[in-house]
Amino acid sequence: MNFQSLFRKKTVQNILHQVELNESGQGYEKMTRNLGVKDLAAFGIAAIVGAGIFSTIGKASFDGGPAVIFLFMFTALACGFAAFAYAEFASMVPVSGSAYTYSYVAFGEIVAWIIGWSLIMEYAIGNITVAISWSDYFTSLLETGGLHIPQWIQMDYLTASSGYQEAVSLMQSGRAFENIDISMQQAYHAWMNSPTIGSFHLVADLPALMIIILITWLVYRGMKESRNASNLMVVIKLGIILLIIAVGAFYVETSNWTPFAPNGVSGVLKGVSAVFFAYIGFDAISTTAEECKNPQRDLPRGMMWAIIICTVLYIVIALILTGMVNYSEFKNVGDPLAFVFDKLNLKWLSGIIAVSAVIAMASVLLVFQMGQPRIWMSMSRDGLLPKKFSKIHPKYKTPSFATIVVGFVVAVPALFMNFTMVTDLCSIGTLFAFVCVCGGVLVLQNKTDVPRGKFKTPYVNGKYVMPFLMIFAIVLAFTSYKENTMAFLTNEKQVIAPSDLIQNLNNQQIEAIRMELGNTHSEAFESAGRDLDRYWNEMNSETYYQQLQHLELTESQIYEEGWALFIHKIPTWIFIIVTFLLTYSTIKYNLSLIPLLGLICCLYMMSELGVSNWIGFGIWLVVGLIVYFLYGYKHSKLRPTHTNLKEA
Repeated sequence: MNFQSLFRKKTVQNILHQVELNESGQGYEKMTRNLGVKDLAAFGIAAIVGAGIFSTIGKASFDGGPAVIFLFMFTALACGFAAFAYAEFASMVPVSGSAYTYSYVAFGEIVAWIIGWSLIMEYAIGNITVAISWSDYFTSLLETGGLHIPQWIQMDYLTASSGYQEAVSLMQSGRAFENIDISMQQAYHAWMNSPTIGSFHLVADLPALMIIILITWLVYRGMKESRNASNLMVVIKLGIILLIIAVGAFYVETSNWTPFAPNGVSGVLKGVSAVFFAYIGFDAISTTAEECKNPQRDLPRGMMWAIIICTVLYIVIALILTGMVNYSEFKNVGDPLAFVFDKLNLKWLSGIIAVSAVIAMASVLLVFQMGQPRIWMSMSRDGLLPKKFSKIHPKYKTPSFATIVVGFVVAVPALFMNFTMVTDLCSIGTLFAFVCVCGGVLVLQNKTDVPRGKFKTPYVNGKYVMPFLMIFAIVLAFTSYKENTMAFLTNEKQVIAPSDLIQNLNNQQIEAIRMELGNTHSEAFESAGRDLDRYWNEMNSETYYQQLQHLELTESQIYEEGWALFIHKIPTWIFIIVTFLLTYSTIKYNLSLIPLLGLICCLYMMSELGVSNWIGFGIWLVVGLIVYFLYGYKHSKLRPTHTNLKEA
């Protein structure tokens, strides 16, 4: 195997030639062009306004206070920088491959495959997360309406199994059932009341399966039907959000905005991954390029309008929420919009919010379920996946086989997996794609042999900005944050995080600590639902450290140091080193500032996700590379011996 063959590239000229063949009916099976700017912007809003505005905005507001609006601005700016890069590529190569095809042009086949594989995390695996969340909202809405469905058909198998085992363990140690966390009680009931086949318990999240089947059928039927459904859902949820803003504005008390940034810059940035999750999805618009009336003009406009509209909504909602209720009350609140209106006895609006959440989640499912088959279709056309994946339905003009496969890929895991297993992987896969697309624009910026589209990212020479930003960051780190910076550089030992501490203890130690803290701090412990990890996470660092001193724990259980501490800093070191290298390259090669800032911002958000997510993502990529070398490398249409080399 020739190492250079791993980086064989597609050319823009060949891609555009293939587009011409498709349009004349001589190339791949043609798809119907139904989408305009308004439709694309609606798809973007449908994808973005989902779980973020109904859940993660609460945690971010608690961490950053009203100043969380600056985090939304920062995240929107980062996504905006990435959107410029996506828009430029979409204008340059108007095909359905999105970041996969863009990377094929800029970096070569192996990187393109890695991007295509990572996009499975954003679209297919991300939809597992959304489907599970939709199920939770839907079943809660039914409960509110007085319709009760058994726990065993609304909970995934893993949550029910582990929750049952924990509940039994706590009861065996003397804990009363009513004092067990409510989620464990629900898992216990789901497991105990479920039908069985032998020793196997039939526990599955059937509402999640139901919505996936419905959305997959809609996407299979055609782009026109998907567009109409998306537009309708967007109109409904935007109308409800505007109603929330209009009503909430009358209950805003400006005193709740003081202090504006209670936890400083670090508090605001603490919610960066949660807020970014609220923006995932705008890039899915680029997968519809072959179904746009004028992709080179409309795709860039659709992306930008989607980000602008959603950012304005997020900022206004954040100000309304933190103005209605003090930021400190959003601790562990998973449904902040419903929470604030319940607190003000506006329960009629809470019901409307619940309906809006169900619609919002369904629209996200629609866009993601639409995006993944089109990525696989493009990979199949290039020979990296079996030919079946590029089959277009003769009547509906959709990638029919790929759509059905995506339906199974999302539906089956959603029955059995829990929410936390896939959320962070979705974010890191998305950010990695953003980094590569921004990097692709930088790679191609000075190449004169690459045809340009109708949209080009405004050029600002980065060498007049980046060095000064680096100097400012270094000065800030060694002045205002000198103590934290030196502790980071010297790898100074630190008190272990509650979640890591729990993992270092055996069940007997955990129960002994629960009993002691429950007796000495009963009121606070009860308010935390007798959940030790949650109880400790709610404390400030000083109180947490004081409590650890009273427990019979070894120093190795309390502190983290050496390699065990350094490994968590590896993503940050990667960010620092890459940023320095990019600054040097900017000075030497006059790199464009906007895609450069997009790459740096997205890489920073990747570093905030933690090393465990990087490891999980790395394992996912290794599996993908095995698949590539077993099939894709041998069947690629860019393989020198391939008879269709000219067509590729």
